[in-house]
Amino acid sequence: MNIITKSSVEVVNFGCRLNAYEAEVMRGHAQSAGLTNTVIVNTCAVTKEAERQGRQAIRKLKRENPRATIIATGCGAQLNPGKYADMPEVARVIGNEHKMKRESFLPENAVPVLVSDIMAVRETAEHLIEGFDGRTRAFVQVQQGCDHRCTFCIIPFARGNNRSVPMGRITEEVRSLVAHGFKEVVITGVDITGYGADLPGQPTLGQMLRRLLAAVPELPRLRLSSIDPAELDDDLLAVIADNPRLMPHIHISVQAGDDMILKRMKRRHARADVIAFCEKIRRVRPDAVFGADIIAGFPTETDEMFANSLALIDDCGLTHLHVFPYSVRQGTPAAKMPQVNGAVIKARAAQLREKGKAALAAYMAARVGTTARVLMENGGSGHCEHYVPVEVRDAAHGDLVDVRLVAATSTALIGERIAA
Repeated sequence: MNIITKSSVEVVNFGCRLNAYEAEVMRGHAQSAGLTNTVIVNTCAVTKEAERQGRQAIRKLKRENPRATIIATGCGAQLNPGKYADMPEVARVIGNEHKMKRESFLPENAVPVLVSDIMAVRETAEHLIEGFDGRTRAFVQVQQGCDHRCTFCIIPFARGNNRSVPMGRITEEVRSLVAHGFKEVVITGVDITGYGADLPGQPTLGQMLRRLLAAVPELPRLRLSSIDPAELDDDLLAVIADNPRLMPHIHISVQAGDDMILKRMKRRHARADVIAFCEKIRRVRPDAVFGADIIAGFPTETDEMFANSLALIDDCGLTHLHVFPYSVRQGTPAAKMPQVNGAVIKARAAQLREKGKAALAAYMAARVGTTARVLMENGGSGHCEHYVPVEVRDAAHGDLVDVRLVAATSTALIGERIAA
């Protein structure tokens, strides 16, 4: 959970990096609409646990501030508006399309439920954000929605189909953020490798990134969120190879390391494709590190199938894992498949997390004695190019500093500033 507070409007944010971008848009809309003592809860629906946490937060927020007006929005609210509208703590429910529009927050438009058919939306709402409250890196939405239908995933029904932001608008927004002092921009979306398919000329993600880096040379660091291994084309590979300002941390939407499970998930890649993906990028960017989303306990997953997912961590050299215990999403094909016992799912998720921690610890230990460039965040720490936490003394929030890595703890590297 991330809380963004400014003036009398507070945004409580759950879920993905795209939600971080949308939170800033909503905060601006709510403030310009003159709302006071308002809490916007931007819910997530990727798992049942994420939805539970959102509802729990709403109840707690109301207890702590009984006079606050609570607005529920985000993917959970889009999928189940009635569930949130029935909560006595919630004053309004706003769906994913409407939350990006200023008029939705105007007091004269304050209907209890404002949710429409997200699948009918054909364009992204365009915004120009100047800052992200309390953050040193900025998030820029380049696309919205997803055209694929993985059997476990409910998100396309909360976000709609793929729709892309024109390249000129992306450049304008990034240029504005750099002018306001941001040194790193993260490209976000639901399926960023689907970028451009709906735009005139069908520009690819790689083509957009190359033009963006050329158009905003004053941007020190550009980072990608999560990309699909099935969509690594020559354009994207070339921009990763040729642009040191594009950070060498690549997070992959893997989900599983067993071919049968991948097939039942309706993924568009096989296990060998993920390994080849990492090998191709390492050939052109030898220092690249890889993270991955992996689901533990997908329906029908046997011990042998799970072992293939566990082994993928070593086979690909993954160092940054996001592990999700499988969660039934009603309305998805996977909900009708034979389910794995809950205790088994929990144990497999724990195994994946432990192996992921060990892989990251080994990587950090190997980095001791090398140098890095760190974007400083809060509390004397920041992240290096490879998205590893680094603790640095005598560096201010927002600084981009060169350090020598002198030690590693269980959670971070220790850096000493290199004299200019």
